[in-house]
Amino acid sequence: MYSISKIFTIVLFIEKYHLGWFQNILQDDTANAQKPIHIILIIADDLGFNDVSFRGSRQIPTPNIDALAYSGIILNNYYVSPICTPSRSALFSGIHPIHTGMQHDVIYGATPYGLPLNVKLLPEYLKDLDYTTHLVGKWHLGHFRKAYTPTCRGFDTHYGHWTGHKDYYDNTAEETNPEAVGYDMRRNMKVSYENFGNYTTDLYTEEAMKLIKQHNPSVPLFLTVSHTAVHSANPYAYLQAPDQVIQQFAYIKDPERRKYAAMVHKLDESCGLIVKTLHDYGLLENSIIVFTTDNGGPAAGFNNNAASNWPLRSVKNTLWEGGVRGAGIIWSPLLSNTSRVFYDIIHIQDWLPTLLDAIGQGSKIPPGVDGISQWDSLNMGQPSRRSEVLHNIDDKYGNLAIRVGDWKLLHGTTYNGKWDGWYGPSGVEAKEFVQMNTTIDTLFHSAMNSMAGIAFQEVLPNAVENSHSMTEILKEAIVICRKPNINTESNPCNLTAGESCLFNIKIDPCERNNVASDYPGIVKLLYKKLDKYREGMVPPLNKPKDSRGQPKFWDYKWTNWMDYIEPLPSSTMC
Repeated sequence: MYSISKIFTIVLFIEKYHLGWFQNILQDDTANAQKPIHIILIIADDLGFNDVSFRGSRQIPTPNIDALAYSGIILNNYYVSPICTPSRSALFSGIHPIHTGMQHDVIYGATPYGLPLNVKLLPEYLKDLDYTTHLVGKWHLGHFRKAYTPTCRGFDTHYGHWTGHKDYYDNTAEETNPEAVGYDMRRNMKVSYENFGNYTTDLYTEEAMKLIKQHNPSVPLFLTVSHTAVHSANPYAYLQAPDQVIQQFAYIKDPERRKYAAMVHKLDESCGLIVKTLHDYGLLENSIIVFTTDNGGPAAGFNNNAASNWPLRSVKNTLWEGGVRGAGIIWSPLLSNTSRVFYDIIHIQDWLPTLLDAIGQGSKIPPGVDGISQWDSLNMGQPSRRSEVLHNIDDKYGNLAIRVGDWKLLHGTTYNGKWDGWYGPSGVEAKEFVQMNTTIDTLFHSAMNSMAGIAFQEVLPNAVENSHSMTEILKEAIVICRKPNINTESNPCNLTAGESCLFNIKIDPCERNNVASDYPGIVKLLYKKLDKYREGMVPPLNKPKDSRGQPKFWDYKWTNWMDYIEPLPSSTMC
């Protein structure tokens, strides 16, 4: 028999063991609860709706982006503004461009205005929450004064360019009316020549990877990678990619589309390298990744580019679906309901409140923003609070569009209707199937064996079980138009003649059947909605180009020229 002392010793040991075990569990739970949530925002520039293979086009495989899509949430009714500056202003502010004066055109290199300084941006909100904030890549929200540049608007660091486009190797940005060319590459406020001659997509990828590697995982990270790709560059070489990558797409007959495909490939590779680095350095398991385009693609030579929005109608800088319906994905292990297609309407201005809500800071969402938090809808499948989206009211162009529920109303057009058609390629031609040897199985294995796919499988091992699961998601993500001959309209819409056109986007996403004459009551209702939006509009802030800002006066660099010409008191400086 055991002595009393031995029994007492055993009891003490058990109590001590259980207490330690219990304390360890408490510590693990506390550590998990206190793990910071990292936010990674990847912005593609001018990417077409049909330029990602998770939409069904097999012409340009995007396995890393596909892996992100199939193991995350594909946003099927995701809307952006029709052009760069308005979209980026809405993304970072949560405010519709008609309320910030950003609703018309873009900010050019020598225009003396920017997104108003009284508008607080997402990186500023996150800095208040002790986030480390970095911007890699394009800004395009104003730089005529230092106060408007990224490191004065909430970003701790910026490596990239201020203007809307640039050459992918020599970092110059050319503009017209008047002709102007200047160097545009910065590290924070200093002009950077450190990587002159290297391909921009690679530079931005390497910078993002370096920032991730150097980051302390116990500190929350907000990293925005705002790619130049796939925006066209300068007139002497609009579309640019390494020659060896272009050669991989020899099966594409159109030489411009072939170059464009190589640019998309480098963008996809960048996504894979960023995700892999997040995983390798212990950040991925507690990250939210958002992938978004800034506007619809410039197809068929628009802006000297070769995107595809097929089967959607029209191109960038129009209010047709091809101009405002974008490629969008959200991925995170924090999401409860993934590997699916999200059908509710979501707008680019929704990201600010959605991300604040996602990190448990919903109370910090300012009352004045137009964006709506979609976190509960994305995370738990609750009904979305967004039932409508104002695409734009642009009185300078004389066009407007709104979607309420399934109904979309358009009036007025840009470019006098020149770009109001449908432009391919569809990416599903039989010859390309044969040349690429592309099947659902090969698409599945390419996605799962990509850098992003391998990383995701370690974090979310059962997200996409097999090619059948991927096929079901793919079927839902593809936009299909009922009529076989997409290039004809059932009931034509002539915006150039001053008509108001009405479409049921749910059943007619390609905007071929104008039903305005059949539903005059709905047209009237949507115009009342537009009148309500007009009540809160502010005039566009666009200003003429200031010749004093031309690079030829500043050692052929785009710079914050107004600070030197008309300096402000130091108390008002950033």
